[in-house]
Amino acid sequence: MNSALKPVPWRLHLAVLAVAIAFPFAFQSNFMVNFGVLALFYAFIGQSWNISGGFAGQLSFGHVAFFGAGAYASAIVQMRFGLSPWLGLPAAALAGAAVGGIIGVLSFRAGLKGSYFALITLAFAEVLRIVSNSVSITGGGLGMLIPMKAGAANFQFAERSGFYFLILALTVLSVALAEWLRRSRFGAQLAAIRENEDAARALGINVFAEKVKVMLLSGAIGGMGGCFFAQYYLYIDPLIVFGVDKSVEMLLVSMIGGAGTVYGPLVGSLLLALVSDVTRYLTQIQGLSLVLYAILLVIIIAFLPNGLIHLFKRRRAAPPARELR
Repeated sequence: MNSALKPVPWRLHLAVLAVAIAFPFAFQSNFMVNFGVLALFYAFIGQSWNISGGFAGQLSFGHVAFFGAGAYASAIVQMRFGLSPWLGLPAAALAGAAVGGIIGVLSFRAGLKGSYFALITLAFAEVLRIVSNSVSITGGGLGMLIPMKAGAANFQFAERSGFYFLILALTVLSVALAEWLRRSRFGAQLAAIRENEDAARALGINVFAEKVKVMLLSGAIGGMGGCFFAQYYLYIDPLIVFGVDKSVEMLLVSMIGGAGTVYGPLVGSLLLALVSDVTRYLTQIQGLSLVLYAILLVIIIAFLPNGLIHLFKRRRAAPPARELR
């Protein structure tokens, strides 16, 4: 993770946004639009991991805790209290932030970092899975089935393109947040903490407070990702929304694309969505996609430890070859 990377030029932001907006008009089949939805969804939840793991160096194995808390919060708001599904989005953000804050305060107050912090986040996710499997408000092991009521007012769309533009808006929000972190004082403090906590503390940075803040921010994004998932698939249960595979996907898209970069999760998500769709439609082997994810991660760590985004930057920065005389 190179903290010396320059901020992304605005022209690139606009070009990427233009391509993303044009995508469902250029490829109108449900298959391609669904591919776009999944790629943006992976990018969005991957940015949740990237903000804390990439920008702040707080590596987590249990980010699914935020995702699952947001999914259940949004479904409970709708199904148990009869409120608008759109209110589930802020409720999911608050639930994810609350879980992130609790994990952060307890872990960082105890001085946990590195592998210990990663394992404690995984333990919290497992505790939440057990709790959601045991209480009635979540539907227990049966989960929660959200009734199909097509209409924008119900957070449901007759066409997949409606979900596409919704997740595109959320992804744009997450990219803007990542870009702000690249440029802001808060982001510089997080980079200092990532590189050396003791040195950051010596510079007068309140390490504990900044780490808790980034966990709140990361948790809120993860929670909103859970809300979108619940409304897109209309069914959640403890194994689905608290399964370790979601944590793996969040981590993978950031690591493959480039942790600590603005567009790393988006680049990684395109590759992840492609692998997922190819294995789903061309083979019937259960778990093959996870095996391929692992192989991709090993290749990236071995040959491109800073991710694919750094490969593009390296090629752009390479000096032209001298002509032989």
